Amino acid sequence: MAGFVPPGTTLLGNEATSEAAKKINEVHRKVDYLNLPCPIPYEELHREALMSLKPEYFEGMRFDFTKGLNQKFSLSHSVMMGPMEIPSQSSEAIKIPTAHYEFGANFIDQKTMLIGRVLTDGRVNARVKCDLTDDLALKANAQLTNEPHMSHVMLNFDYKGKDYRSQLQLGNGALFGASYIQSVTPHMSLGAEVFWAGQHRKSGVGYAGRYETDKMVIGLALILYCMSYHCSIDVFEYCVAAGQVASTGLMALSYVQKVSEKVSLATDFMYNYLSKDVTASVGYDYALRQARLRGKIDSNGCTSAFLEERLNMGLNFVLSAELDHKKKDYKFGFGLTVG
Repeated sequence: MAGFVPPGTTLLGNEATSEAAKKINEVHRKVDYLNLPCPIPYEELHREALMSLKPEYFEGMRFDFTKGLNQKFSLSHSVMMGPMEIPSQSSEAIKIPTAHYEFGANFIDQKTMLIGRVLTDGRVNARVKCDLTDDLALKANAQLTNEPHMSHVMLNFDYKGKDYRSQLQLGNGALFGASYIQSVTPHMSLGAEVFWAGQHRKSGVGYAGRYETDKMVIGLALILYCMSYHCSIDVFEYCVAAGQVASTGLMALSYVQKVSEKVSLATDFMYNYLSKDVTASVGYDYALRQARLRGKIDSNGCTSAFLEERLNMGLNFVLSAELDHKKKDYKFGFGLTVG
């Protein structure tokens, strides 16, 4: 009778005791600040929100074809036909029909990535990424056009530490920039950036933070810009300046919640201190077995949706839609991606 257990009772044996002790240890476990994870790059703080809320919307027809010549080298062909929006004083959008062809070449291996694009309108785009060492990488972006003063070149040197990342930027127009981001806890990282554009006599300082768990990502970015011009001494909330200095501010917030393995919800918030413009948007990212659907609605009443469906191996069908009832601007696009 001593070993008899009435129905409905539960024994707290060694298994249950060890399980409870494990949970208590996890709660009271001390953080090893000497072995924190390496954070993501400063420029990718909002990457989850951008992927969900800002896919590559387009209008008209698009066809992309990629042919791999070997494991490292491939060629791409793209045809785009659709209207192009031109600036106008009217509230309604003014569009003109356009079409262009783009030829591309790609070279990718374990340490080097070379991507080049040539368009029929004369534009040339190039991207280079090279791992100089295990911790130091070189990135270069160039956009060359026939229009004067519209070509841009940017060089980035990225250094990856044990629990931090730093970046140095050099660009045409006497552009210099630097950023640094540091993990402060296993889930939180803080960073800052500075830049100087000598051609436009504009400088800026930015601060950012990111909190990430397995199912949640929170991003915060605060950017302060100072532009030099002839004026009297001014004092603003975000910057105290003297002489030929004024200041404006830009704040960006983002939040992503992973509801399940297939569904994520995202929202972002943008605030411009100078123009007092505020924009907020909320969206979703739904990954199906053969398709991926993303959509959003913002505070201006603009609704967007983007669908990518895999019809067969190497063949994808793309649908894009943007509805702006306030501006009476409606954009619809469809495309095929082969390769």
